[in-house]
Amino acid sequence: MFQFFVEPEQIQGDQVIISGSDVNHIRNVLRMRGGEQVRINDNAGRDLYCEIQEMKEGQIFLSILGQAQGTEPELKVTLFQGLPKGDKMELVIQKAVELGVSEIIPVAMKNCVVKVDGARAEAKRARWQAIAESAAKQSKRSRIPSVGQVMTFEKAAEYAKNLEVRLLPYENQRGMARTREVLGNIKKGSTVGIFIGPEGGFASSEIDQVKDEMEIISLGNRILRTETAGLCALSMLIYALEE
Repeated sequence: MFQFFVEPEQIQGDQVIISGSDVNHIRNVLRMRGGEQVRINDNAGRDLYCEIQEMKEGQIFLSILGQAQGTEPELKVTLFQGLPKGDKMELVIQKAVELGVSEIIPVAMKNCVVKVDGARAEAKRARWQAIAESAAKQSKRSRIPSVGQVMTFEKAAEYAKNLEVRLLPYENQRGMARTREVLGNIKKGSTVGIFIGPEGGFASSEIDQVKDEMEIISLGNRILRTETAGLCALSMLIYALEE
């Protein structure tokens, strides 16, 4: 069943009105017709099963059939991803959204090769947000995770102080026993931040800066690529804490 996001005001009584680019997607790409069912989310926690009733130029009218089960994990996870090379960030965003991340913050770290700033940064962010929305639809998320502006490591560390738990997987940290202990102590419903270094890893000065503020953990004995590490950490959290 296909899923679409709407604004809360597009839900009126027992009817949902779809407008914008989704109209063309439903009519001309998916070639859906009256009577077919879709899943609708208002990106604020309301999940609905609906049926297409009428298609007009620029609008599609749906009738609400009933409530759908929400899919959001209790855990609110923010992924602080060190800017990777090429299109790896797109892969990270897509898969992190599928795994249940709540927010993604791109971080410019000392060992990042890529530099993103100015107008290019905003264009990138818009592209990344569109990927997050597409992944949210595909994975039947109840909300679209947000992709924030690129931050420096210092600003990201300050931003993360609002979170209850802050994890930093580090290749020089050894011992999964400590990782299991840390994950076991996280309470359901907590807000969690995960910091992932770029291809060159974290600079020693960055580790020194946050070693007393974050849990430095291991993801195993093997060195993971930057596009793998965050997804691995997210998977561990979901396995340990999702109902």
